[in-house]
Amino acid sequence: MPAVNEPEPPTLSVNSDRLASSLHESCQYGADHRYGKQSIDTGMARLSLDDSDRAVRDWFLRKAQSLACTTSIDEMGNLFAIRRGKNPDAPPIMMGSHLDTQPTGGRYDGILGVLAGLEVLQVLEENKIETEGSIGVVNWTNEEGARFPKMAVSSGVWAGAIPIEDAWNLEEVTPHEGKAKTMLQELDRIGYRGKSPASYTSNPFAAHFELHIEQGPILEDEGRKIGVVQGVQAFKWFNITVRGRDSHAGTTPLYARKDSVLVAAKLIVAANSVAKAYDGLATTGIFNAEPGTVNTMAHTSTFSLDLRHTSNDVLEKMVKECRDAFQAIARETEKGCEVDWKLLVDSPAVVFHKDCISAVQDSAEAVCAQLPGASSKQLWKPMISGAGHDSCYTNLRCPTSMIFTPTREGISHNPTEYCSAEDCALGASVLLGAVLRYDRMRADRGDFKHA
Repeated sequence: MPAVNEPEPPTLSVNSDRLASSLHESCQYGADHRYGKQSIDTGMARLSLDDSDRAVRDWFLRKAQSLACTTSIDEMGNLFAIRRGKNPDAPPIMMGSHLDTQPTGGRYDGILGVLAGLEVLQVLEENKIETEGSIGVVNWTNEEGARFPKMAVSSGVWAGAIPIEDAWNLEEVTPHEGKAKTMLQELDRIGYRGKSPASYTSNPFAAHFELHIEQGPILEDEGRKIGVVQGVQAFKWFNITVRGRDSHAGTTPLYARKDSVLVAAKLIVAANSVAKAYDGLATTGIFNAEPGTVNTMAHTSTFSLDLRHTSNDVLEKMVKECRDAFQAIARETEKGCEVDWKLLVDSPAVVFHKDCISAVQDSAEAVCAQLPGASSKQLWKPMISGAGHDSCYTNLRCPTSMIFTPTREGISHNPTEYCSAEDCALGASVLLGAVLRYDRMRADRGDFKHA
């Protein structure tokens, strides 16, 4: 059997059918929103730390342990599965993503990255490949931020960028039963608050590779198979609160109103105009008004604001223009309303590590070279991610890169989200090759001499 320190990594292939079967098996937990007749024609509603998330976590640990992996859980409920290498005391190379979904999510966002990581470990195990360093998979808790409103919060805690108390105290956006629960309460309820510190200092990585669907249309539109991700655009999440005055809809003239909903609507339109002017993005996905009756103006309206741009400096200009425009609109509309901003997430533009990018690119070239059409067209493409990922935080503490696979019609965060079994397997093959290349690189540069 070839060794990983030869000129080229051993020629290994992932099992496309097995990966697809494993992926859809994991999706029995939280399946929802049926849209077709096939058994897999459902979306997902597996919100972080709910009962379906507990069930898939149990499934993940059983699967990992069947591959002779050592498993552990940290204080944020992050799950780790490690396959031992020749130098087990050295930090492992990790393949990571997430198993939680949006309320109306699909079967591939995050899930593919975790399941592809398990498939890589299974390929290594069945081929008796002894890697120089250990290789592992991590499932990060609450990457989506859909239930607890701070995306990638647990990788952020691991990276030391988010205090664990802030994460534990996050309250769910839509209470399931009565009063909103916190992350800490739900970690304890489902039995997944581990004892290990959620920290890169006590649990260091040698590198982090994340396979993910693109969540956009570029690869499909250009007829390409793999995205070699160079970095991630900057984004900021805010919660905007508009305070006006509640009064009767039938007896209060228009000139005498302080209608928070009307002001909030104008603010959302203004943010969209700012985004267009800077070739950026502005999105509002949550909107609430109180007291919430038909014939009463809302005294308070709140909405989320997601602003994005590839440049940190331009994003700052967008935020400033939105702040100035919001204050002007609030003063000039409805006898004056108050506008407050609360920063939820600040994710600067990310540039991934050149060694990880190189490992992914070399692997993508090798995998794509075997595909039909490779002689006439480059089937991989350097890309910048438009969405945030756990890799944004791991990049702060260890070399990191990502791999994209095509997404049908660019649709994601939707039950019909889809990546073909073939494309899933191609992405997993690139992940496998990238990990083996990086493992060899570590050996070649002497990382293990004093491990």
